Amino acid sequence: MLTVAQVLAQNNFGDTRTGGLAGPMGLFLILVLGTVTVLLIRNMNARLRRLPDRFPAENAAGDSSATDQTVGDPTDGTVTADSSADAANGRQQRRDA
Repeated sequence: MLTVAQVLAQNNFGDTRTGGLAGPMGLFLILVLGTVTVLLIRNMNARLRRLPDRFPAENAAGDSSATDQTVGDPTDGTVTADSSADAANGRQQRRDA
């Protein structure tokens, strides 16, 4: 007859040695997710640096009709050189004129 201690101590989970790949696979997935996160942050920072310092002001008259509004040039007619091709390491350098 089985005692309560023998029933509780019985291994009902099968052979625990066959799941030996779970640890390395978990580590691999954590490293992949960490790498993807770092690359995503770098990409978003580069995109934010490319934005202009100031955007043009909206229509000061407060005209609410959408048909009369025109899209303005965000550079205000100034031409800037794209420095992304100049940098050898892919980083953009900020030039203050």
